[in-house]
Amino acid sequence: MSFTVSAGEAPRGAAVGMTVARNKQGAIPPSGLTASALARRKFEAKPGQVLVVPGATTRILVGVGEASAITLDTLRRAAGAMVRAASGESALAIDLLGVSRLDKRSAAQAITEGAVLAGYSFAKYRTQNHEPSPLVSVVLTGPSNRGVVAGIERGTAIANAVAKVRDLVNEPPGAKTPRDMAAYAEEISAAHGLEIRVWDEHDIEREHCGGLRGVSLGSDQPPRLVKLTYTPAGATRSTPTLAIVGKGITFDSGGLSLKSGDGMMLMKMDMSGAAITIATMGLIGQFKPEVRVIGYACLTENLPGPKAIKPGDVLTARNGKTMEVLNTDAEGRLVLADGLSLAVEDKADAIVDLATLTGAMLVALGSDITGLFTNHPGFAGQVKAASERAAEPMWELPIPPSYRKHIDSTVADMKNIGIPGKAGSIAAAHFLQEFVSGRPWVHLDIAGTAWADADDTFISKGATGVHVRTLVELAEIFTKP
Repeated sequence: MSFTVSAGEAPRGAAVGMTVARNKQGAIPPSGLTASALARRKFEAKPGQVLVVPGATTRILVGVGEASAITLDTLRRAAGAMVRAASGESALAIDLLGVSRLDKRSAAQAITEGAVLAGYSFAKYRTQNHEPSPLVSVVLTGPSNRGVVAGIERGTAIANAVAKVRDLVNEPPGAKTPRDMAAYAEEISAAHGLEIRVWDEHDIEREHCGGLRGVSLGSDQPPRLVKLTYTPAGATRSTPTLAIVGKGITFDSGGLSLKSGDGMMLMKMDMSGAAITIATMGLIGQFKPEVRVIGYACLTENLPGPKAIKPGDVLTARNGKTMEVLNTDAEGRLVLADGLSLAVEDKADAIVDLATLTGAMLVALGSDITGLFTNHPGFAGQVKAASERAAEPMWELPIPPSYRKHIDSTVADMKNIGIPGKAGSIAAAHFLQEFVSGRPWVHLDIAGTAWADADDTFISKGATGVHVRTLVELAEIFTKP
């Protein structure tokens, strides 16, 4: 991202981003254009439709659909579309603030998020044929006040955190080892006043985190377990505590149950949950909600080295439960078992975990919708409300008690895979539920949503940084379930 967002007058020579809504008669033409001119260009103001009108001042028209149905996400996506269409321009003036009756602070935040994230690219390793966008400024024109400025500042902070997650996930696996990820967490802690504790491989073994230790044995890169804590000023014993647990497999080969070449190709993304957790904790330190928040990042590689765990091995998790490993490629649930157990020990009032856990989720819900599993409808309601505010869709799937037998083991408390070809995501959720001790818990399977195969408004091909925005909203509305 090479530009800044501000409020004020349009810079001289700036391209102008204009929103076009619809009513019963069709597109409402903006100033300087007629309905017939729009019709000739087949512009109908459908949501996301873009029309670039060159001239002394380039005008970028973006459809937002029915005027009465405009939402914050409409504005976020329209701003993203405008920035993408402004390629080759040095400045862009966006008129979105005046297009709806939505709260101006919230609107400014959404517009800023869309604009900044649409400008994201990961070009660190490109040496040729890459020209960075010349766009240097985006100005929100229209009604402006302190709320608008505050919205821009908040939107910029959130977009930068999402962009950092994208950077981490897009990085080659050799550049983001567990120690690298822990170092990033230490930077976040120092920058935002968070308490941090980092367990190395010796601590992990001594503290009986058998899932994380077991998965790490095949790699020469030592594991790390990071705990970040935000405590609000004036906190007491009754202050609600929210825990966030992130899966952080910095590269997943499948272990001895080796993936195919194609299956391994994108496995640098398997640490998305941990990256989201760490970046979100930084935002929470900035925004200072009135609840205590603890973030856990369970970090390791999963490789087939000479010390790697073998199918048939039994591991003991932090809470003492035993896990028969029948497939070393079902490793995410093994490391989360320890993180969830620690969250229970720390007396979290509710726990949410994020993990690129099961390929079955991509089959079930595709790449736009996250799967949600829960043992507590009330807490799930809070998570869903936060996701709706952030416009990061989720869909709740069941955890039928009768499916618990899918992970029954003949030698241990449970096995780490279910019945081949049957409800794999549900079997994984049942496994994780064994480590929350009945506390209100939501599991978010982001296997489909953490990665995008193509650009789309403010989403760029590659890592998405999904649910940073949701978790920030959750921290601000969270109440003890």
